Amino acid sequence: MEQSFSTLDLVIVVAYFVLILAIGLSFRKRNKSSTDYFLAGRSVGWIAIGASLFATNISSEHFIGLAGTGSKSGLAVGQFEWLACIIVLLLGWVFTPFYLKSGVFTMPEFLERRFNKASRYYLSIISIVAYVLTKISISLYAGGILLHVVMGWDMYTSAVVIVLVTGLYTVIGGLSAVIYTDLVQTFILIGGSVTLTLLGLSKAGGWDAVVAGTPAGFWDMFKPFSDPDFPWTGIVFGAPILGIWYWCTDQYIVQRVLSAKNLDNARGGTILAGFLKILPVFILVLPGVIAYKLSNGQITGDQAYAWMVTTLLPSGVKGLVVAGLLAALMSSLSAMFNSTSTLLTIDIFKRIRPSADDRTVVRFGRVMTAVMVVLGLLWIPFINLLSDERMYVYLQSVQGYISPPIAACFLFGILWKRVNGKGAIASLLTGLVLGAVRFILEIQYKISPFQDGFWTYVATVNFLHYAIFLFVVCSAVLVIVSLATDPPAREQLVNLTFAETEKVKVQKTKWHSLTVYASWALVLILIYLWWTFR
Repeated sequence: MEQSFSTLDLVIVVAYFVLILAIGLSFRKRNKSSTDYFLAGRSVGWIAIGASLFATNISSEHFIGLAGTGSKSGLAVGQFEWLACIIVLLLGWVFTPFYLKSGVFTMPEFLERRFNKASRYYLSIISIVAYVLTKISISLYAGGILLHVVMGWDMYTSAVVIVLVTGLYTVIGGLSAVIYTDLVQTFILIGGSVTLTLLGLSKAGGWDAVVAGTPAGFWDMFKPFSDPDFPWTGIVFGAPILGIWYWCTDQYIVQRVLSAKNLDNARGGTILAGFLKILPVFILVLPGVIAYKLSNGQITGDQAYAWMVTTLLPSGVKGLVVAGLLAALMSSLSAMFNSTSTLLTIDIFKRIRPSADDRTVVRFGRVMTAVMVVLGLLWIPFINLLSDERMYVYLQSVQGYISPPIAACFLFGILWKRVNGKGAIASLLTGLVLGAVRFILEIQYKISPFQDGFWTYVATVNFLHYAIFLFVVCSAVLVIVSLATDPPAREQLVNLTFAETEKVKVQKTKWHSLTVYASWALVLILIYLWWTFR
């Protein structure tokens, strides 16, 4: 470590913890009902929603993963960030109106209303398992690496402090605490990352010097079909499938728009998040490229971002950037704690105890949030298992194996009224089996490569291409089984599909016009960026 973590830096980090705790705990007396605790009383404005969507998404693995991949292969990994700009517009304009009209608390609840109980329980269980086994582990592992390198803290000490502080305000404050701490943490996260990027560019001699000092392929956003990581076919056709699952159907994200005071604020929040998602390419991926330039190619991979922080930043500024890292980690962890608690409470507890009053439901929700915190602490001794880079890659690619059938059910469920519950559960189970087969084969191949060409191909084909295959197969199963069985009842269609939704005349208010113009502006900016870095 080339520059030690000074007293001033430590004071800034401690002040950050105090500020976030104060904001989070200020909401402890506002949760009088389950709607208050789990959906912030459905009273959140668009700025807070947009900031929370962004902060929830950006976690410590983004700092390590995006900068690390940027230092190895350039900007192409940023395609996931820019595609998200389009996908959040789908969330705001296509999905959210149905979610708000239906009045649901959770995404599994929406699936039950549209299809059946089986699909609800499938999504609940898959989501909870994924949150516990991937979101906690990846966040704590990545955060532990960063704080160990930057601050010198032991990885386990770092994880315990972060889990306890995050868990405290999440348990007590509910979703309101999560969203409004996210609002503050967004500014800290962006401020720290922008500072590091600008200092890095200055140290490297400016943009032109960085371009000249790195391989030409670093600046191509669209890679050839043969690229092992980011083939253009996988990016164009596969990544949107993952994006629709994550941004439009995952409780972890969608819970923010469910908390909106109305549709205009929900939609405005998604548009703001879309503009914010332009930034990670320049403030998270680019620092990795700069690290490559400054180190003459010697610093790549997981160490890139932490190396930039410890090498470039002066006292005081380093504390600000570390606070940004903590903001990213804590915002994602708090979202995971709250979302998992919501799923366990609404989708399981209320099904078992339908007569439970609001006070009992909120109490159970707090207990479940605390349980998630304890699971996070118990998981800490095992996070060192992720020190094998292959395991980290496996966990990141899991979403490519579980998302296609879920995305298919939500998309077809909203767009076409003929698909039914039997088709949905058949599609979900087909995707589960095919996804599990790929995941197991991938692990087995890394341990002992196969001799058989077919199974080798299945185990090694790019995960985005496999996601396309899964989506096509699951969609076919959904359609075929639905057409071969009885159509859904009318109550499973009203306000849940385009064909059977209430026709509401759109009022041409200034706010509506502004959201339309802002959405088109975002699309045009993305087209310009894609053309520039094609």
